[in-house]
Amino acid sequence: MAVDSPNSMSCGSSEKNTERQKLEEWLNKSMRIRMTDGRTLVGIFLCTDCDCNIIVGSCEEYLRPPDSQPREDPRILGLAMIPGKHIVSIEIDDTSQASSDNLDRSEAMTSWLESSDHQEVA
Repeated sequence: MAVDSPNSMSCGSSEKNTERQKLEEWLNKSMRIRMTDGRTLVGIFLCTDCDCNIIVGSCEEYLRPPDSQPREDPRILGLAMIPGKHIVSIEIDDTSQASSDNLDRSEAMTSWLESSDHQEVA
């Protein structure tokens, strides 16, 4: 998947560049997305667009959180598009990073999702 470099984009502020860099770091990472209807989707982050829709691959759907008891079998979705308006939270599964970095990532994604003038990543 081709992604424009941040230098080729006409971003107005360094904050937008930082948010874009974070999104690019998340490409091909496993993420857990909690939705407004209570479902949780787990999959590989492939791309997003200017409307905050997210495409994930190898996606599994859980009606209850995946770490709840009793554990349920997920429904396999494969490739899925999640509308940004239905996203409550996103967690990046990156075991090589410190937990404080995950908090920074969560804040950056929340900031990006709430902004009205973000740019397309893929």
